[in-house]
Amino acid sequence: MPLHIGIVGCSAEGAALCYRTICAEGSQLLGPHAHPEISMHTPSLADYVACLDRDDWQGVGELMLASANKLAKIGADFLICPDNTIHQALPRIESRLPLPWLHIADAVAVEAVARGFRRVGLTGTRWLVDSDVYPDKLAARGLEYMRPDNAERDETSRIIMDELVYGVFKPEAVASFQRVIARMKDEGCDAVVLGCTEIPLIIDDANSPLPTLDSTRLLARAALHRAAQVAASPA
Repeated sequence: MPLHIGIVGCSAEGAALCYRTICAEGSQLLGPHAHPEISMHTPSLADYVACLDRDDWQGVGELMLASANKLAKIGADFLICPDNTIHQALPRIESRLPLPWLHIADAVAVEAVARGFRRVGLTGTRWLVDSDVYPDKLAARGLEYMRPDNAERDETSRIIMDELVYGVFKPEAVASFQRVIARMKDEGCDAVVLGCTEIPLIIDDANSPLPTLDSTRLLARAALHRAAQVAASPA
């Protein structure tokens, strides 16, 4: 049997896209209509935002750990979190995790190397692009990166937190992200990390000035392959 995937959820739209991707693409590895067993735990997003607003990263980590423990108790074999921002708190609780954890930035960095990219732009919330979540993982694989400027960080954060997490998708938001990505292209980036799990709901290869690294779907596929390895291994 495939491994049981535990999803540590944060914001609904990104978590739902990750879940749907695992279910929809499972048949490619496991056969018609098949996908691994999946469980998800999600506290109120307000609990996470309250910690973020007061810069309480230990509090963010404790929320993640609480979800992880609940998922372990109901039988998950390993964990993923389809939320880039809160990965900043992962080092604070990593030693206490009850199960292995697939890191979303690792999944993105592996794909960037596989596709031959050299310098990638980062997009996401201000919390995320201000952090070392992606720089550390990218630099470890010899990749360069570029962050948005301050005005761009403010605007993309506003769009994410005031619109995308509520399922509000406006043409103006698409245009704003396109401007940021176009500037990154002009400054030498050859791909862009969609580093908020909601961004792929409005930006993809069809409308982006640069090739996209879709963190949500890349994490889902990494989890799917991890789970399916057991099913495919010899007895």
